[in-house]
Amino acid sequence: MLFSRAKSKLVSAGEALPGREEPSFEISGGHAVNGHSIIPPFPADHEVAIFAMGCFWGAERLFWSLPGVYATAVGYAGGFTPNPTYEETCSGRTGHTESVLVVFDPAQVSYRDLLQVFFDEHDATQENRQGNDVGTQYRSAIYFTSDAQAREAHAAADAFGKALADAGRGAVASEIASAGPFYYAEEYHQQYLHKVPNGYCGLKGTGVTCVLPEPAAETGGSDAEGAGARHGDDHGLKALPSNDDEWRDRLSGEQYDVLRRAGTERAFTGTYTDIEDPGTYRCMACGNPLFSSDAKFHSGSGWPSFTEAVSPQAVEVEDDRKFGMVRTEVRCARCHSHLGHVFPDGPRDRGGQRYCMNSVALDLDQG
Repeated sequence: MLFSRAKSKLVSAGEALPGREEPSFEISGGHAVNGHSIIPPFPADHEVAIFAMGCFWGAERLFWSLPGVYATAVGYAGGFTPNPTYEETCSGRTGHTESVLVVFDPAQVSYRDLLQVFFDEHDATQENRQGNDVGTQYRSAIYFTSDAQAREAHAAADAFGKALADAGRGAVASEIASAGPFYYAEEYHQQYLHKVPNGYCGLKGTGVTCVLPEPAAETGGSDAEGAGARHGDDHGLKALPSNDDEWRDRLSGEQYDVLRRAGTERAFTGTYTDIEDPGTYRCMACGNPLFSSDAKFHSGSGWPSFTEAVSPQAVEVEDDRKFGMVRTEVRCARCHSHLGHVFPDGPRDRGGQRYCMNSVALDLDQG
């Protein structure tokens, strides 16, 4: 990625480059990871979201791995210059941000889930930069495509802002505005980190944890009431902490290290590694049902292993490239705590997946 010395002040419409009526390049229109079209028309029951969170290479990868995301694309949005090029955007003279377009099925992944990724995975307190990437094109922004998205975006920014204040951090600097035209970036940039797995990614979150509020229209009442209704009044669910201190109070040192810092317990030391007791394995952090004992098998890996989750909505997955490896991380979809990883070496007659979990991240409910 270019390390720009662009202006830190946003250009005006009169100062912006003139651009052009049509793009100066062509793109294939196909998603390099899943093959779906990245250009309209999209499935009728899907929605579009647009986010800017610094370098669009790393930001796009965060979203394409989410279950329920149909397609992603990188491009330029929020500025003035029609059909800009990458070089023009990096000059700081278009007013655009490096943005990610996310096409998603709201029946599988909510806009709130996308906002959670947005606030967790970059530093929304930084203005006109992300890490070493400096310039107005790297500013943080949410471009909403409906009134409902606008309400959720503002509520999420307020909630995260309070969590930042509690942690002694700066205020949310993210721009929240109605989406204008989205100009697709060059083919080279689309799904870049799939094409170049070890390519540059400068994104880094604040370390502040905040569970965002559910949309009022969905809950029909308080957040707590809505959560109970959506889970059939599941009394095994725990209230979600609002900040990192509350997580530390709830969890033991080992639990916190695994669940909230993506640590790993030592092999063959976990409580649930080889047991065959019946029941439902819940998230130790929040009580979310994750795995049935019927899906458990002895993998010999030293960690509890399962062939599938209780539902696709119970967990979320994303690329994990730490320690020089390429793996697929598994998190709880409710509280976004780290659980373990999933590998394609499970029993073939049961789907071929091995969800390799940390015992300390689980709580067996035999009720």
